[in-house]
Amino acid sequence: MISDKTVQLILDTARVQDVVEEYVNLRKRGANLLGLCPFHNEKTPSFTVSPAKNIYKCFGCGKGGNPVQFLMEHDSFSFPEALRFLAQKYNIEIEETQQSDEYLQEKQRKESLYLVNQFAEDYFKNELIHTDEGKSVGMSYFKDRGYLLDTIEKFGLGYCSSNPDKLTKAATAKGYTLESLKELRLTNNYDKDFFRDRVMFTIHNLSGKPIAFAGRTLKTDKKIAKYVNSPESELYVKSRVLYGVYHSKKAIRKLDECLLVEGYTDVISLHQSGFENVVASSGTSLTEDQVRLIKRFTQNLKILYDGDAAGMKAADRGLNIALEQDMNVKVVSLPIGEDPDSQVRKLGSAGFSEFLDKEASDFILFKTKLLLDSTANDPIAKSNGISNIISTIALIPDAMKRAVYIKECAQLLQIDEGVFIDSTNAALKKNVQGKWTERKNQERRAANQAARAPEAEQNEFVQKPQGNQTKASRGKDEFKEKDIVRILVNAGHMPFSKEEPDISIGEFVLANISDVLDKFDNPKYEKFIKTYKGELDAGKQPGLHFFINHKDGEIRDLAIDASSSPFEYSHNWKDKHDITLRTQPNPEENFMEDALQSVKYFKYSKINKKIEDNKKEIASLKSEDINRLQHCLKLHQKLMAIRNELGKQLKIVLLD
Repeated sequence: MISDKTVQLILDTARVQDVVEEYVNLRKRGANLLGLCPFHNEKTPSFTVSPAKNIYKCFGCGKGGNPVQFLMEHDSFSFPEALRFLAQKYNIEIEETQQSDEYLQEKQRKESLYLVNQFAEDYFKNELIHTDEGKSVGMSYFKDRGYLLDTIEKFGLGYCSSNPDKLTKAATAKGYTLESLKELRLTNNYDKDFFRDRVMFTIHNLSGKPIAFAGRTLKTDKKIAKYVNSPESELYVKSRVLYGVYHSKKAIRKLDECLLVEGYTDVISLHQSGFENVVASSGTSLTEDQVRLIKRFTQNLKILYDGDAAGMKAADRGLNIALEQDMNVKVVSLPIGEDPDSQVRKLGSAGFSEFLDKEASDFILFKTKLLLDSTANDPIAKSNGISNIISTIALIPDAMKRAVYIKECAQLLQIDEGVFIDSTNAALKKNVQGKWTERKNQERRAANQAARAPEAEQNEFVQKPQGNQTKASRGKDEFKEKDIVRILVNAGHMPFSKEEPDISIGEFVLANISDVLDKFDNPKYEKFIKTYKGELDAGKQPGLHFFINHKDGEIRDLAIDASSSPFEYSHNWKDKHDITLRTQPNPEENFMEDALQSVKYFKYSKINKKIEDNKKEIASLKSEDINRLQHCLKLHQKLMAIRNELGKQLKIVLLD
C-alpha cells in the first residue's frame, strides 16, 4: 500500500485546476474557474473550481471534491489508482508499505483489464516495427499513407499477424488470464486471436489509457469486413467515446473549435498535418454522449463528412443532436470521392486550411440551400424538406438563435415568416411534450423496478434515511447546525479576535455549544462536530485542508459543501470603482462576528428544545416525584433565563 507520507505529499502537491483542465474547458470568474459539469448534462455552467481551496464543486448535481475525488468520480479510479496517476503526473516517487493479499487481489481485479489492453497495444506495436510480416505488410500500408514514425507511436498504431493464436499465447505466457482476454475480446471463444492479419488502431480514453482496438484488413475481398472493432466492455462503450480525443483535447480547448470526422485515418492524417483539434465518431452516427464530450472543451463544432448522400445523411443525424445541445455548428462538404484524409494529402496543410475557411457553412442554411437545389420542381418533396428544417430549428434551445434562423430560412424558402414561426412553435411544443412523457415513463419504470426488487436491493432505486436521520429529524433547525459546520470548516483555525489571539474560532464555538451537543438533529453534523472536537482534544487545529482530504466521505462532502458557494464577493468594487465596506470588514475577514451570531442562533434553538423536553418531563411526573419535580422547575427557570437573554441579544420577540 502507498505510505501515509506519500499520500499526504500527493494531496499537498496536486492542483485541482491542473487535473480538471484535462477534461473540462474552464474560464476565469473572479477567484475561481467555471465550466460545464462533466458529471451531468447542463447548458449553463455551474461547475466551479477553486484553486485557493483546491476543490471543485458543481452547484447543479452537487458533486465535489479534491483532485483525487475528481479522478475517482470521472475515470472510475480506485483511491490508490488516482494517487498513482497523480504521482506520475507530478513526478512523485511512491513509497509503499507491505501490501496485503486482499489489497493485491483487489488491485489486480480493478487494473487487470487496463493492463491487458496495454499489453495488447505494446504487442501490436512490436509486431509492426520488429517482425518481418509487420514491416512488409503493416508498416508499408502506414508509410503509403505518409505516416511518420512519431505519428505511429503517438496513436498506438500496430499490426496483428495472421498467426491464429500468437497474441493469446504471448499474453498468457506473461500471466494474463484467458478470462480477461476473452472479456476484452482479444481472444475469441475458441481460444484464438480475435484480431488477425490486420493493421491496428488503438482507442484511448480521455486519460490516455487503451480501452479498445480497431483492426483494418488490407485485403480486397468484399466478403471480409473492412474494419473489426473491439466489442463493448466494462472499459469501452462506443457511443461515449471519440477517437483521438485524448490527443486533441488541448488543441480543441486552445482553438475553441472541434473538427469532427468519420474515420481513424482522417484523424491521424489531419493531426499529422497540423490540425490537432480533430476527433472521429468512428463511423457511427454522432451520439448525445459524444456531443457532451466535445462540449466540455468547446461549443464550436465543424463537421467534415463525405460529400456523398450517405455522408450528408450521417451529418444530418449528428447535427440535430449537436444543435439540441446548443452547439454552434458548421458543416464542410467534401468533394465527391474525397474524405478528410485524402483531401488534406491532396491539398497540403495550407491548402486544406483555406478549403475549410471557404467551404464551412452554417448547417441549417446549408441544409436550406441544398433543399432548394434538390426540390426545384417537386412541391411535395420541398414541403417535406421544409418540415425537416423546421424540426431541426425547433431543437435549438436558444430563442434568439431560433429567431435568426427562422427569419433567414423563411426568406430563402420564400415562405411567410409568420407561418414559419407557427410551425416552429408547434414543433417546440411537440418536443417538450415528448420529453415530459419520456421522463414520466422513466420514473414509472424505475418505480416499478423498485417495487419488484427484493428489500435488500431496493436501496439502488430508493434513497433511505441513514441512521436516525428521518424526515422529522431534518427539522427547521437543521440550517443552524449546518451553519456551525460552515463556520468551523472555513474559519475554525483562525484567531477569535486580536485581543485573544490564542483562542481560535473553533475553540470558541465548541466551548459555547458544549452544553447542547446532544441536541443535534442531523447525525452527520453531529459526527462532524465530534470529529472536530476530537482533533481539538488531541491538541490539533483542523483546517479546510484536513476536512476536504478526510477519509470519511460524509465528512469530506460536508466540508466541500460548507466551503463552496455559487456566489463570490467581487473584487471589482474596490479595484475598479474604489468602493469598500465602511461599516464592517470584508466577508473573508468577518468570521468573528459571524461565529458569534451563528452560536447564538444555534444555542437559542437548542435551549428551546431543552425547554420543551423539560416541560414534557414535568407533565409526566407523578405527585410522589417531588424531588425530581423541584429539580425540573429550577432547570426550567435557568433555561428560560438563558433563552430570554439570547433572545434579547438577537432581538427576537418572545411570546412566553
